[in-house]
Amino acid sequence: MSAVQTPLTRLPDWQPRLRRFLAQSDGRPLIAGKHDCCLFGAGAIEAETGVDLAAPWRGRYSTFRGGYRILRKAGYSDHVALIASFLQEIPVFAVRAGDIAIVPSESGDAVGVVQGEAVYVLGLDGRLSLVPLAPVLRLFRVGEA
Repeated sequence: MSAVQTPLTRLPDWQPRLRRFLAQSDGRPLIAGKHDCCLFGAGAIEAETGVDLAAPWRGRYSTFRGGYRILRKAGYSDHVALIASFLQEIPVFAVRAGDIAIVPSESGDAVGVVQGEAVYVLGLDGRLSLVPLAPVLRLFRVGEA
């Protein structure tokens, strides 16, 4: 799959929109297809740009295995490949608040949202936590500044 032809653009009020999204996400139960790490990342992107990249998949799976299955049918090896098809990968020195980070977790690669020198990630209990930016595996730019 190739990257999106038209770059996403951050909305003028992306910062308060992202803050609201993060506050609304914190503590919601982790449910595959409704509120999971990939949809958390997509929700942050939507808050910043107004574009829901996960619309074709949201609500179409009820297990993580099912989520991977529909992604593979769409031509993506996993959720990280999906993100990489839409967003430009960037080096750590170029990262800014609101960008997407892929961080290692006990259950595999997790999608997080950059906040300074830390990354918001969704825990198995649905709570948001901050992890250091240092162990990120990949970083992706969200929208034009």
